[in-house]
Amino acid sequence: MPTDSLPRQLARTRRFTLGAPAQPAVSADGRTVLFLRSRAGDDPLSCLWALDTATGRERLLVDPASLGAGDDELPEAERIRRERARVLTSGITAFTTDAPGRLAAFTLGGALWLADTTDGTVRPVPTASPVYDPRLDPSGRLVAYVGDGALRVVGADGGGDRALAEPEQEEVTYGIADHVAAESMYRTRGHWWSPDGTAVLAARVDNRALSRLHLADPAEPRQRPRAIRYPLAGTANADVSLWLLDAAPGPTGAGGRTEVRWDRAGHEYLTAAGWDGHGPYAAVQSRDQRSVRTLAIAPDGSTRALAEQTDEHWVELVPGLPARTAGGALVDSADHGDTRHLTVDGKPVTPAGLQLRAVLGTDGEQVLFTATDEPTETHLWLYEPATGARRLSDGPGLHTGVRRAGTLVLTTRLDGAPAGRTTVLREDGPPLPVVSYAQRPVLAARPELLRLGPRDLRAALFLPAGHRPGGGPLPVLLDPYGGPAMQKVTTGGAWWTLVSQWFAEQGFAVLAVDGRGTPGRGPRWDKEVFGDKATPALADQVDGLHEAARLRPGLLDLDRVAIRGWSYGGYLAALGVLRRPDVFHAAVAGAAPTDQRLYDTHWQERFLGHPDEHPERYDACSLIADAPALRRPLLLVHGLADDNVFPVHALRLSAALLAAGRPHEVLPLSGTTHTPSDEAVAENLHHHQLDFLRRSLGLG
Repeated sequence: MPTDSLPRQLARTRRFTLGAPAQPAVSADGRTVLFLRSRAGDDPLSCLWALDTATGRERLLVDPASLGAGDDELPEAERIRRERARVLTSGITAFTTDAPGRLAAFTLGGALWLADTTDGTVRPVPTASPVYDPRLDPSGRLVAYVGDGALRVVGADGGGDRALAEPEQEEVTYGIADHVAAESMYRTRGHWWSPDGTAVLAARVDNRALSRLHLADPAEPRQRPRAIRYPLAGTANADVSLWLLDAAPGPTGAGGRTEVRWDRAGHEYLTAAGWDGHGPYAAVQSRDQRSVRTLAIAPDGSTRALAEQTDEHWVELVPGLPARTAGGALVDSADHGDTRHLTVDGKPVTPAGLQLRAVLGTDGEQVLFTATDEPTETHLWLYEPATGARRLSDGPGLHTGVRRAGTLVLTTRLDGAPAGRTTVLREDGPPLPVVSYAQRPVLAARPELLRLGPRDLRAALFLPAGHRPGGGPLPVLLDPYGGPAMQKVTTGGAWWTLVSQWFAEQGFAVLAVDGRGTPGRGPRWDKEVFGDKATPALADQVDGLHEAARLRPGLLDLDRVAIRGWSYGGYLAALGVLRRPDVFHAAVAGAAPTDQRLYDTHWQERFLGHPDEHPERYDACSLIADAPALRRPLLLVHGLADDNVFPVHALRLSAALLAAGRPHEVLPLSGTTHTPSDEAVAENLHHHQLDFLRRSLGLG
């Protein structure tokens, strides 16, 4: 298959996620691993499977096609969840289990289903409304779910459906994560069962104070614009509170409810919550993000502080924290010097230089987590009090996993396996590979990993196959993300390395640079972009380019340099041609946030502060005022259904460019969100960019 078919394969395989095992969960006895997987590498319908860890035998538990259920009528909350989580599949996209792992709950088209993982029976559960985020109580007797903004419970047998809390006003919901929690805090859920299944801790979200934005599809003029409540930087956040709700019915059908009390004026963000054997707990953060408190919640709703973190810039939230061990030890993080440590009961338990990335779970007194010492790799670690922290994964790549009752499910992303390879490891048996039906990429990425300049910038250089030293200078394409949300330069073989290689095969030397602010280098590196998201990030791209040219003399044609990117990478691309036209000669800016005041509170204020207090930071990092400076070709690409970076970003920059008499191109993507998923759009978008770059750099 020729390399020019890679864009088609990326689109058809949903970036090689189809057919790969995902979301593994281990039963309480460690004998069964549940996971999601479609039947083929181009089949988007995800099924629920079970693997017997004693025999290695797999069973298909649920095939949505056999149930006659589809995704035609998704609840709005589910549609939003899938967009926030960048879900690219259909069918069963998430499931939860009871404590033993015997029952699994999931939805199809808003209908609730239960699967018995022991005998394989699958049955629908009638509910009073379409279902979002169903969660089995630990005993498996009840299912809590969100329906029409209310938090409800229904018996696993389908009886006793009732509301635990119903919205008092429009724009009020119970049991759902608010926008900034799901987008910026790693908190994607809004309700948590007590271990005995008698009560639920639930978030109440009141969105009435938020700005009302509208998204319309110009290609469908008969459709009404979609109204979206959105917390623009500097404006009001959602009013988020916590409630203890009795799951047992009272005389009027609803159980008792108690509001959880804390200093919400001083700590308005609910960053995490949960309920374990030591009671309910929560973590709350101040608006300026310089303080995070972990709270224990009493039955009467009062709270007491278990810990507090402070930082002069911002307290970095770590996925999976806070947590507690079975003995009640608080698991958290702390920045000391230039290391982000895992802490247990306030004491660092990881060495200097090992950067904590995420906590994946606790089992007894053990803590499973991921951490980085070399930024291009992420490894799986286990902490236990008797032996300290030890690494469970080996070799290059990005490693993650789940562990319970001595059974470890290890997933490793590496070159040649963009969606990862999953293996079940037991203490008393050989490794059990979990079958993946994901397609093998038609193109092999061949990045050369570099360390560039005095800041030791991590970079990846991609060259065309067959290019030999002395073959003449190549036009250069910088292909960064370059922002705080992700790294592009790793040994994890992600799908975007294939895109970089594909552009290289079209005759470019492609360079990806992870500059200041990208994850994995420690707290000081993270916070180099505080107060200025533009200058350090762009300087590192320029320095990386020049240092690579110095290391590879005669390879890079610095008179023909383009830059492309999406989201923050798109912002960097536009920033490059606007502020450094002496370096960058063309740019493709996809889904670029051009006006910093038009992004959400939690993300934007973390780096730039409140716009009323620091308007100069927002002005300096926005691109609209730079429009008259454009003198290089610029292509703006934006999905018109993007509710993360709204289309107004591209349209306002385009309007400013037109007003300044600056020629440019705009490619609007009708019906496309922040993640293009339509196969034709996803495929042809790469070819359109390639054509623009060739024209702009004068390439044949």
